[in-house]
Parts: sequence; C-alpha cells; structure tokens
Amino acid sequence: MTTPTIRTEFAQRTSLKPGDRIAIVAGSGRLPVNVAESLSAAAHSPFIVMIAGEVDQQADLAAFEHQSLPLEDIAGLVPLLKRHSITHVILAGGIGRRPNWRAFRPRLSLVTLLPRALAALGKGDDGLLRALVRMLEGYGFKVIGAHQVVPDLLAAEGNMTNAKPLKTDWRDLDAALQAARAIGALDIGQGAVSIGGRVVALEGIEGTDEMLGRVASLRGHGRIAGKKRGVLVKSSKPGQELRADLPTIGPLTVDVAHAAGLAGIGIEAGSSLILDYRSMVERADALGLFIVGLHAGKPQ
Repeated sequence: MTTPTIRTEFAQRTSLKPGDRIAIVAGSGRLPVNVAESLSAAAHSPFIVMIAGEVDQQADLAAFEHQSLPLEDIAGLVPLLKRHSITHVILAGGIGRRPNWRAFRPRLSLVTLLPRALAALGKGDDGLLRALVRMLEGYGFKVIGAHQVVPDLLAAEGNMTNAKPLKTDWRDLDAALQAARAIGALDIGQGAVSIGGRVVALEGIEGTDEMLGRVASLRGHGRIAGKKRGVLVKSSKPGQELRADLPTIGPLTVDVAHAAGLAGIGIEAGSSLILDYRSMVERADALGLFIVGLHAGKPQ
C-alpha cells in the first residue's frame, strides 16, 4: 500500500494561539471525536457542544468539557459559546433531521436568526449551513473547517489500499463521480453508486449508508442482476461551504459498501474527509475492497 500525498490548497492548517478557545458543535459520526482528540493532543482541549439526539459517540466526547444543546435551541448556541469564552468554532458531524421550527425556544437572538434560517431553507442544506456560519461570524467567532485543524483527515489523490481498481472499475468511477457532482449541484447529496457502467443509486437525505442498503436490495433487479463489482463515489458539492459537511468515509463505509457487493470506493481528493484512516484501510484490505482518491477533474 502506498500513501499518496495531498496536493490541494485545502490542506492548510489553521494557526491556533495558546489563548484560543475552540468549540466543536458535534453531530453524529466519528468526525467530532477525531477533531477533539487531535486538538487535545495539540494542547487545545476543546469545548464540545453536543446536539441532543444526534451525537452517537457520547462516551468518547464526554471525556472533554461538554454541554448538550437541543437542535430547537440553536439560537442558544451564541450565548453558550460566549459564556465559555470561545474564539473558534468547528461544525463537525451529521445532523439527521431538520429542526422543528414550531418547537423553537423563545430567545432574543432568535428574532434575528429565524428569518435568515427560514430563507436559507429554500436554498437547501448548504444554504442553511452558510447561514449558520455567517451568523456565528457575525457574533465575532472564527468558523474553521475540521480539515484546517486536522489536515491529515483530507483524502489524498491515488490508491490507498492493496486492491486497485480494474479497467472496468474506472468506468464506474467516472460515471458515479459525474452523477455525484450533478446531484451535488442541486444540493441533493454527495454520493452515487455505479454498477456495470450504469448509475444505480443516488444519495438523498437518507445518507450514504441507507443508499448502500438500497443497492444491496437491488442486486437481484433485472438491469443489474448478475453484474458484479460496482463502486461508491463521494464528492463535494460545487461551491460547497467547505467548513462544514464535507463528504466523509470511514471503516463503517467500507463495511456497508462490502455488504452491498461493491468492489471499491472513490472519494474526491482534497475536499473530502477520511475518518480513522488506518482502521479503514486495514478493513478494506481484509475485505478486498479498493479505496482511491480521485482527482478533481476525472478519475483517470
């Protein structure tokens, strides 16, 4: 296995000063844990804001100073951050649902937040993230991306595993990459699956794992029955807010892709994240899957 080098402007580490205080607004997945552990190793113990009902790595995150915040009390984020003298904010992890606006807790800051948030909803998930980033910056916080703190999380270009794509796999990688970019432009999702040169599944609001579950059930469908291999590709949305919600894969992605009968995974290099890299590669090698970082142009 070779470790390719990252050839992108996104791999620029943010310089943190000794007095800086960093908060991680944490959703689901391993990303908040990876970022928190990296910050702690660099002598910047983070403050974790756990979005209630979304965090699934509570045991690991509870090792750090933390507080839970309901999604419907998101307007309370600003006073919470100010009470803890936060200077930098990282948005990390997934949010599996939209907030119930009718259940929002009344706060003075909600008067200015709600109109902007409602307007952003019409522009999709990325528009909502941009509105949240702008709101935080408007209150004086510096919003940074997880990759700016832990640049090693960024996917590098090239092969990462013992297994390598076959010639037929490159056709699938190209088809799935084009499809992922197309739905990304519409702010629908970040991933697509291609089998036998045909795009068979697109990621929607359900997420990557659920999409791959659908692919597993489609294996007996007439159009792809008997066809083997196939690939998952994830790429960032065109013009995406790069400080939040970058495409992400990890060991669990490998397991679900294998269960769907796929031969490998392609991930856009330089603007996608890899969690628990060593464990992911070891798992892929054990299952015989390839993982490849794709150039921002074409896969080959």
